[in-house]
Amino acid sequence: MKNSIKALILTLFLALSLGIAFAPVKVYAAGSDDAAIVKAETNDNDVVVAKAVTAAVVVSVVAGLGAVSMCLAIMKVADSTARQPEVAGRLFTMMMLGLVFIETAIIYGLIVAIFIVFIL
Repeated sequence: MKNSIKALILTLFLALSLGIAFAPVKVYAAGSDDAAIVKAETNDNDVVVAKAVTAAVVVSVVAGLGAVSMCLAIMKVADSTARQPEVAGRLFTMMMLGLVFIETAIIYGLIVAIFIVFIL
């Protein structure tokens, strides 16, 4: 479970880095006295496509990792309930709490994707 969380955080960081890498770049013109800002050789369509691809990668990876984490949690609770049926109520409560936390991480990934599209 800890490895899944580490992989999720690493994926979000890499996707955000990818989004920043494709952001429009402005550089100072070399050798000019007035230091005019010159736009780098990027096409606006390329930036839009890069943002869309980055957001799609973020959402798909986060949703995939979240689905795997949820499957593992449900599998473990079902196994534990089969072994000890008397604690099924407590296990169900803990499982639901864990699923809520996993879903929260997925929603954070969606928010990061929205930031990539609209802010960067």
